[in-house]
Amino acid sequence: MNTATKNAEPTLEQKRAQDAWNQCASYTKDHVNIAKGLPALIMNSGLMQVLAFCHEKGKANEEVATHLRTWLNQRFNGVARDPGFELFMQSLLEAQPANYQAITTEAFAWLRWMRQMASARVKQEKKD
Repeated sequence: MNTATKNAEPTLEQKRAQDAWNQCASYTKDHVNIAKGLPALIMNSGLMQVLAFCHEKGKANEEVATHLRTWLNQRFNGVARDPGFELFMQSLLEAQPANYQAITTEAFAWLRWMRQMASARVKQEKKD
């Protein structure tokens, strides 16, 4: 790898991939199944409904949702921490339609990476 490539700012796709990779380090098969199912659930029901569902379901669902909220908060507010379920939901309730749509689109983009990274990490752990 040349020096110019090493010092280049990572692309948004690389940032998504890195975040997903970091977040799924302790995931189990349950987490992988949740991450794989969330995009279809969001498509059918909407982002807020799915976040509420994950919050209600508990442990593994909430952990994936927390990682998603953290990523979305970083992307849209520049703060790399989870604002918490209630505060995040309130911000979605108050969001302009174009912003809500952009947040949902970003959720899909991040979940594409999470599905792949989580699956790869869990499969690798079984081999080790």
